[in-house]
Amino acid sequence: MNSLPKSTAAGSRPLHSLALVGAIIAALPVACTAQAPTTPIAPPPSATPAAPLVAGLPDFTNLVQRVGPAVVNISAEVTPKRVARSGGMPDEEQIPEFFRRFFGPEGMPGMPGPGQQGPRQPRGGGRSIGSGFLISQDGYVLTNHHVVDGADTVTVKLTDRRELKAKVIGSDEQSDVALLKIDAKGLPFLRAAGAGQTKAGQWVVAIGSPFGLDHSVTAGIVSAVGRSNPYADQRYVPFIQTDVAINQGNSGGPLLNTSGEVVGINSQIFSNSGGYMGVSFAIPIDVAMNSAEQLRATGKVSRGQLGVVVQVLTNEGAKGFGLPDSNGALVSQVLPGGPADKAGIQPGDVIRSVNGTQIRESSDLPPLIGNLAPGSRAKLGVFRDGKNVELNVAVSELDAGASADLSGDKPARPGDSAAPRSNGNPLGLVTQDVDAATRQRLGIKAGEGVVVRDPGDAAGEAGVRPGDVVLSVGRVQVGSAAALDRALAGTKPGQTVMLLIRRGAATQFIAVQASEEK
Repeated sequence: MNSLPKSTAAGSRPLHSLALVGAIIAALPVACTAQAPTTPIAPPPSATPAAPLVAGLPDFTNLVQRVGPAVVNISAEVTPKRVARSGGMPDEEQIPEFFRRFFGPEGMPGMPGPGQQGPRQPRGGGRSIGSGFLISQDGYVLTNHHVVDGADTVTVKLTDRRELKAKVIGSDEQSDVALLKIDAKGLPFLRAAGAGQTKAGQWVVAIGSPFGLDHSVTAGIVSAVGRSNPYADQRYVPFIQTDVAINQGNSGGPLLNTSGEVVGINSQIFSNSGGYMGVSFAIPIDVAMNSAEQLRATGKVSRGQLGVVVQVLTNEGAKGFGLPDSNGALVSQVLPGGPADKAGIQPGDVIRSVNGTQIRESSDLPPLIGNLAPGSRAKLGVFRDGKNVELNVAVSELDAGASADLSGDKPARPGDSAAPRSNGNPLGLVTQDVDAATRQRLGIKAGEGVVVRDPGDAAGEAGVRPGDVVLSVGRVQVGSAAALDRALAGTKPGQTVMLLIRRGAATQFIAVQASEEK
């Protein structure tokens, strides 16, 4: 009698659970249906599949078989040289890892090898391993400057295992290009692609000797073209950026398009580890061939120059000068007597094009001008005072002097002289006239510039410092504190004003936004 109720009670529990779950499941579709939006967030899927944009991945077999024999391995030997202990090379840990050069397992010439500590004595001994490629049947080879720099002997190993001593015809550090010559005939060679044909998204192939592994093939796409190098002084090279796997030993090897033509020379990688991290850079082949032809003819590379210092044109700067966009290179300084000075270019001009080629960023200008032969003429599209004008400039040869910037120059010293001072301007700048001693020290002409004593909140936040010399407001030159106040008198709250600042030997525009009224 007691067993039946127990059995019934025990059996009822799972039934209740199932019923509850069933009720929940039954209620879910109703709830979901009730909450469905009346307007879809996106168009409905197409009833028929879209046509594929990529028909299939490429097969690089034929390309590698055809052009591979023209790729060579390069070994550069450096004879040890005794140096004073105080003049040793830095440890490997002291070298920035932003851009790593592609040297072989034995490291850079003059640097400690694996497991070694501190600078080596003697200095300079070692071997670097890189790549290169033949550009003529009679033995001319292109590679990187940093592969053979300082080498006493250079050896080129061909695909048929022959090892030939090479003569360094010439080497250019700025473009990182070196031209070699080996004594041989009837050699396979690579052809260069046309200038301007390389586009982002194209397939490219690299062949080289990473870590000494001869004729390794990697592939990827072009990530971008015309990249500037912010971590090395190579402002005349508009790099090709790719995602092709590049490592130590690939330096100097060719970057090829799917037709087997050379589009660039693999040169650098961006890496925090020293190895490939998905970003590699190549020197465009037209830049490399221009350097190679000059190296063969004269042993050096000459570049054109305008004689200007330019800076990045920010959105605030474009607003301050009344430009419709931020394309172009803002001229902050014109070197006296240079080509730009003779052509009438002025600080505050924005160079928007060179011979019809648009300038999007300030870094686009140096490669275009540097690639022009000294003595040639360039037509510049310039924005000035709200108008587009054209100026013709006779390009001169580049003087390889150091470029000025605002990072490390010493400012003027305001001092406590009784020179006239003023802060009666909408920016709240406290300035004083420049005394004779400061003018002489900074090379400022009489009646030019005022010294900042206190930049105030707005200018201080924009980067103006005490001791800076304000040369102009926009394109209006100021030579006294009173003149500065007059130039700023019409400034409205929220308006962007461009101040041309001299700090030490460097000159640069700084965009300052006038404080809003409270």
